Amino acid sequence: MTGDAGAEVDPGPLLRVVRHQPIAFAIVGVANTVIGYVLFVLWSWVLDDDRLYQLAVILAYSVSVLIAFVLHRTLVFRVRGHVLRDLIAFIGVNSGGLALNLVLVTVAVSTLGAPPLPAQAVVMLLVAGISFFGHRYISFRRR
Repeated sequence: MTGDAGAEVDPGPLLRVVRHQPIAFAIVGVANTVIGYVLFVLWSWVLDDDRLYQLAVILAYSVSVLIAFVLHRTLVFRVRGHVLRDLIAFIGVNSGGLALNLVLVTVAVSTLGAPPLPAQAVVMLLVAGISFFGHRYISFRRR
């Protein structure tokens, strides 16, 4: 792998094992999705009101976005420098994911009558799959 100015960049332990960035992204994405879902369940429990599921989604995203940034930056995209730019772009891409998540989970719960916990599990998987391209081409893009 090459980084800035064509210098060789250590692919890191995850990419040395799986050798394909989309697979590494999926592994980290699944781990972070589990973390995000656990946080959603915990926030749902703390808020103790099924009607506050959207707030639980926002609170879970607020914590998991920082965890995801560190994991994707160090294990998947292995970029150097531009930490603040990358973080801002990452938060921007994830904010789009959050908006999509809120719309889809609201439709699933309010329109389709799905229970919030399983609806959120399905929605998170869909949004995680879509976000790879945003992070690859926006968050961690290098010229």
